[in-house]
Amino acid sequence: MDNTPIPVPSHVHYELLLQLLERQTLQAVYPHPRLKREVAELIISLRKALSQQRQFEAACQRAGIPIESRWSLNGMPLSENASDLE
Repeated sequence: MDNTPIPVPSHVHYELLLQLLERQTLQAVYPHPRLKREVAELIISLRKALSQQRQFEAACQRAGIPIESRWSLNGMPLSENASDLE
């Protein structure tokens, strides 16, 4: 069995985006109800994504599969980085 860790985004990425949306974006669009709803939906989506990632990480842990939190794409082979840009 391959014990190579599965790369996942660091939770701090979600937290940074959530803080930006909640503290700054939401305040900036406050006078615009439609935009305010859209930002609120973005916040809900990000919270759901973080929750789903945590569930995935728990499933990996139960299966004995290591995970590795990634802060960036640095250190990845160039061919993998290039495919993300297409």
